[in-house]
Amino acid sequence: MKYSKIIIVVTLFLFQLGAAQEKADVVLNKAFTEAKTEKKNVLLVFHASWCKWCKMMEKNMDLPEAKPIFDKRFVTAYVDVQERGDKKSLENLGGQELMNKYKGENAGLPFWLILNPKGEILADSFDAKGENLGSPATPEEVNAFIAKLGKSSTLNKEESQIIEKVFVTK
Repeated sequence: MKYSKIIIVVTLFLFQLGAAQEKADVVLNKAFTEAKTEKKNVLLVFHASWCKWCKMMEKNMDLPEAKPIFDKRFVTAYVDVQERGDKKSLENLGGQELMNKYKGENAGLPFWLILNPKGEILADSFDAKGENLGSPATPEEVNAFIAKLGKSSTLNKEESQIIEKVFVTK
């Protein structure tokens, strides 16, 4: 009986360890390696399970009309931060520190960056006023988002229009 309790505790511990998220730097380094190989840039998105704007951004990027545009130009990497309570285990270890490194500590979520495969910042989610665009939804925010995407890749007019149509909240 005593040994079975120990086995159960050890099994639960190992399960929890296996269920833990990858470290944020591992997520980012995998994205850099893939980006280098595929000659793309990295779209790094910091998000959380409770964040409705994070979910909206991910949903918009994954829509059938938008996904090929993002996949063609970017390796998208998600880092979970700022989780609460029993969802804390969803966080990528070191994610908040990575977000802070990129000046996102007070930005809110989602916070995103476009980096080249060397890790140099090509664009971030701050607008001209220094406010986080997050998941762009207004025509002005979406236009700023498209401009940042265009700065770090080559979007044609049709692709820009698709992104605008997908992201502008009706």
